[in-house]
Amino acid sequence: MSTLHYLGPEGSFTHAAGLENSERFSHRFGRSFSLASERTAADVFAAVKGSDDFGILAFESNVEGYVVPNLDSLIDADDVIGIDRVGLSVDFDAFVLPHHAELRQVSAHPHGLAQCRGFIEAGGYEQVPASSNAAACKDLTAQQVGLGPRMCGELYGLDTLQQEVQDYKGARTEFLLLCSRASAQKYLDEARNEGGYQFETVFVFIPLSTGPGVLAHALETMRDAGLNMTSFISRPIKGHDGTYSFIATVDAAPWEKRFVEAASTLLDNGDWVRTLAVYERPEHVSAPVETWMLPAGGVRSVDDPAADREVMWHGRKAEQ
Repeated sequence: MSTLHYLGPEGSFTHAAGLENSERFSHRFGRSFSLASERTAADVFAAVKGSDDFGILAFESNVEGYVVPNLDSLIDADDVIGIDRVGLSVDFDAFVLPHHAELRQVSAHPHGLAQCRGFIEAGGYEQVPASSNAAACKDLTAQQVGLGPRMCGELYGLDTLQQEVQDYKGARTEFLLLCSRASAQKYLDEARNEGGYQFETVFVFIPLSTGPGVLAHALETMRDAGLNMTSFISRPIKGHDGTYSFIATVDAAPWEKRFVEAASTLLDNGDWVRTLAVYERPEHVSAPVETWMLPAGGVRSVDDPAADREVMWHGRKAEQ
């Protein structure tokens, strides 16, 4: 029996992701799990470090992008790595106390608040960030609306003000299953020996010298190695102007020759490199970007490209 530590309290989306995927984790890692609530993401990392326990934390939303504090913590963690990746559909319900007062505020995790802007603006509510959506519902005051998973209503004896108040249907959040690097090595060695698995790797590199062409050369290194990159972002190194860490997700296991060659080249260039997560590769859907999805004011291939470039640079076409 292992403990799966999640960002609580009970009723959080992370709790739901742990419950929904506990059978998958048991099958994948050959053990059963009991779930334990943690007050903060830092507590989840602390519980996993140097132990045989596991943790689960939100990693990326298809509405708000990466959960930056969790990503930064993963970059800084010296003995925690992602070993599996699972998704959860995210629908927000709005809850109130049974005998509430005039509603003036709305509380949720910052990502939850960002995903329910329309509801918040329509109600004219003041926003109150919480450590998690479940915590917002658990600690609800008489003047607040709490945003969270549907299970929070029953868990905390709340009334439902409105269901599915998120801005976008089809919202989804991806979660990483975390473990110590020693545990990850064991499981990855077993998977490698069994064969039949395709992996995706998330890794971070930091150029120790900066200047023209440094990043371009790193990207060319991955291209020349034949690595298919599915995501690439940067994060500032806090408090140091002009310095960044770069996080890449590639369709390869870290022991594959092409990955080893690319990482070796980065190291030879003087970069710092660390693997953040290795998990069974999800199916990637090559969905087209339709015209209606594009923001206004940009440029694409059209009949009169010169005129539209003028719009891009100056915001409007010149007077005729």
